[in-house]
Amino acid sequence: MAKHKIAIIGLGKITQDQHLPVIDKSDDFEVAAVVSQRGLSHNGVPSFKTAADLYAAMPEIGIVSVNTPPDVRHAIAREALEAGKHVLLEKPPAATLAEFEDLKAFAAAKGKVLFATWHSQFNPAVDEAKALLAQHGVGSVKIEWREDVKKWHPGQEWIWEPGGFGVFDPGINALSIFVKILPFAPFVKAATLTYPENRQTPIAAKLTFGSAEASQPALTADFDWREQGDEKWHMTIETAAGHRLRLYKGGAALEVDGKLAVEALSEEYERIYAHFAQLLASGQSDVDGAPLRLVADAMLVGRRDVTEAFVW
Repeated sequence: MAKHKIAIIGLGKITQDQHLPVIDKSDDFEVAAVVSQRGLSHNGVPSFKTAADLYAAMPEIGIVSVNTPPDVRHAIAREALEAGKHVLLEKPPAATLAEFEDLKAFAAAKGKVLFATWHSQFNPAVDEAKALLAQHGVGSVKIEWREDVKKWHPGQEWIWEPGGFGVFDPGINALSIFVKILPFAPFVKAATLTYPENRQTPIAAKLTFGSAEASQPALTADFDWREQGDEKWHMTIETAAGHRLRLYKGGAALEVDGKLAVEALSEEYERIYAHFAQLLASGQSDVDGAPLRLVADAMLVGRRDVTEAFVW
């Protein structure tokens, strides 16, 4: 079967680190063109400054992957759908819930596949944790997602601007796992958001969740961009039956009662593109907005704290 020709819009860090290497070895896709305002290219494929230039020059390309910062994704994705393209969206899928809902409706109206990706969900360890919680119930979940922003977003000023998400840019990865593994819907009860005095988005956040469950399991999250040394991307989970689970390595590994149960290679983006190929074959979209809603709710109910200025 011939590979799908796909165009990449936005050649930033996540594209360079994940999308391009994964597509280059994919059995389902090949990069046919890129859109880069900086004029970057990849393996000599055509490079365009705007998506409109791409669509005019290469109308045969029917699929795009939108990997820009979130504040401009809505306009770019809508333009692609209007041009008759199927669209894959890097996370978070949009800067606001209204933009996200508009894209869902517009893709459906155009009869095009829209895939809002949550890469951290695509781990076998996450699937196993979900199955265990469905079987044994939820006693508590404690999320710790802490890293050094200077390591993971070096010099990227857009993350500190409105629409840049701040610490929720990595934190939403944890929330995407959280909503997948829980057998019920969580909602934000309280939040404390810590902002550097010179920035517009939070550098840290502490969240407390509730649910409609009669047992009211304890659900919390601690996100911080000031972590030094190794990253802490893990969840400590206790089932209602008393089993202790630990999801770590960003969801790639799972311990059950102190013993390693699942650990797989970090192939989240390989699984994303394999799933996208299946969606294209079936003509179905995959657009779950639950992680984005939790971030929006944290912003709505969150108490604001201010800390010292952040400088690179």
